Amino acid sequence: MEDYTKFKLKRKEELDAVLAGKDDLFVVACNKCFKELDSFDEPECGLFEEIAKEQGKNVVGCAKIDFLCNEPLTSKTFQAALPQGTKNVFVNSCGLGIQTIAAMTELPVYAGCDTIAVDGQHGMALTTTLCEACGQCYLNMTGGICPVVDCSKGLLNGQCGGAKNGKCEVDKEMDCGWQLIYERMEKQGRLEELLNQPVELRDYSKINYKFISEYVNSNREERYEGYYGGIHPVEYKELSDSISVVRFPDPLNVVIPMSQHAGAPAEPIVEVGQHVKMGQKIAEAKGFISSAIHSSVSGTVVAIEPRLHTVSGLEALAIVIQSDGKNTLHESVKPAGELDNLSPDEIIEIVREKGIVGMGGAGFPTAVKLKAPKPIELVLLNGCECEPILTADHQVLLDYADDVIYGLKAMMKASGAPKGVIAIEDNKQDAVELLQEKTADLPNIEIVVAKTKYPQGAEKMLIKKVMGKQVPSGGLPMDVGAIVCNVSTAKAISDAIQTGMPLIERVVTVSGERMNKPGNYLVKIGTSVKDIVSHCGEVKGDDVTVKIGGPMMGFKVENLNVPMLKCSNGIIAIETIVKEAVECIKCGRCADVCPMELRPLYYTKYALNEDWEGMKAQNLMDCIECGCCEYICSSKIPLVERIKIGKTAIREGK
Repeated sequence: MEDYTKFKLKRKEELDAVLAGKDDLFVVACNKCFKELDSFDEPECGLFEEIAKEQGKNVVGCAKIDFLCNEPLTSKTFQAALPQGTKNVFVNSCGLGIQTIAAMTELPVYAGCDTIAVDGQHGMALTTTLCEACGQCYLNMTGGICPVVDCSKGLLNGQCGGAKNGKCEVDKEMDCGWQLIYERMEKQGRLEELLNQPVELRDYSKINYKFISEYVNSNREERYEGYYGGIHPVEYKELSDSISVVRFPDPLNVVIPMSQHAGAPAEPIVEVGQHVKMGQKIAEAKGFISSAIHSSVSGTVVAIEPRLHTVSGLEALAIVIQSDGKNTLHESVKPAGELDNLSPDEIIEIVREKGIVGMGGAGFPTAVKLKAPKPIELVLLNGCECEPILTADHQVLLDYADDVIYGLKAMMKASGAPKGVIAIEDNKQDAVELLQEKTADLPNIEIVVAKTKYPQGAEKMLIKKVMGKQVPSGGLPMDVGAIVCNVSTAKAISDAIQTGMPLIERVVTVSGERMNKPGNYLVKIGTSVKDIVSHCGEVKGDDVTVKIGGPMMGFKVENLNVPMLKCSNGIIAIETIVKEAVECIKCGRCADVCPMELRPLYYTKYALNEDWEGMKAQNLMDCIECGCCEYICSSKIPLVERIKIGKTAIREGK
């Protein structure tokens, strides 16, 4: 693979001159970008230290950082690594990395490397003109402020008329670049060094500072709003977002798996040949992290046997019920009474008995969340539905708004939370307005509008957006006083209390550019995916991928003879995308978009080498498998697949 790296160490003679009169050096080295990911330590750093020590210099420390120009990630690493007693910082990187470090410290910052002039633009940047790869870097003599980029006149186009009140003669809104340089050098006690420098200028085309500044600022605002990283995939919401929820025709048979929630599979409490009623419990929760399961129809149990599971693609125990078409309700399906008269423990017991789990995809038993061992400040309902194509939660907000609010009140009472929030992305303005209207007289419930960005709906992202708190690595929302649930879960809790109906049906989006008749349906748990797709006119074309869930985090389904689960929020038909993976070129885009602020590029290399300890050291278990890294990957590497392999290996203690 061709090496496109953008810097190399200065010649020894140049370094000797730069090092003269300086001591107690801290060396920061960028692990080069745009090269094959085959080495994590760059030779420039070791060679620089050798040259410094030959001169008798004291090197107080060295830090090697990936993508030094990535300011949010670098700031955490640099500040933690900077030793006490450092007097000078030497940076081995391209000009972008040097500017990044210079903005983070009041210590003098020097360049140990030269930028290599190459075709095209240079390095990782928000704008193509942030660094011109000019090969004539002034950062050593200007305190890390680039006089080409940070001066409107770019050291050219005629003599400078001088600053007035610290502002540029060309652009009165812009701070004078040279004034900034002067102030920084004066602060570092290096002003004479600057004034005594002979500077020979080259002729560069004029830089449009106003355009660049507006462009960079707008990109940064968009990128960092709410949380770091994330992407903006094409949404395709228009396929079904204006279609109200309709009840799907009752199935002739339902296949109800015992494992459709996080934790231990449920244990059947019915027998083959037994007649059951709709809403009757047919399986008991097996353990603390488990969930009861109920019949979604009335009819006869015809089999209790392994059937193909929707998520795993393997066989798992399921109860098969042949419907009698009557939907006769079980005697246990009755209202629990007024919410005001129910105690927190009674609400939690109802939620547990009615088999309610997280309906956003994870399927975690909701009763366990509500019985948190720590004080809860906030119940946060996720109505963002940030996955492309899916519109089920949007329609739940519109068609069942009162139920969602009722369910939120019940969760607040059960958990002791004084406040509730419903977070909705700004691409669902009709839902925002409706919920704001319905909660206007409820002072302890707030509607928060979040910027449309994937994965805005991930619980850690929502908590950061709404509460301004960071869930610690390896921690849970309750560690920062939050419970996060899906809006469909809130509706299910409302049903359980107000009508006594357990979780036996849910709203499902059936959509995608390859689905003939998209829509939003209220579907009974256990209904065949194949029957649902057939009802919606089958799929268009031959080269089609069907997924349960959304395109980013959904599960590909090869055999459609699988049932809908409690946590199945969509069936989508999309064009099959064929990707041929090549070697990682270490471009750093995956680190740019990772909302958990991880470095996914290492996961692919470690997975291939079966280096599970390496993956663990890179905080693999904090990954939420959102797929942003895979979506943006220049090399088309199946990162999520390798991440899952690594997680499995770590859990198994390999």
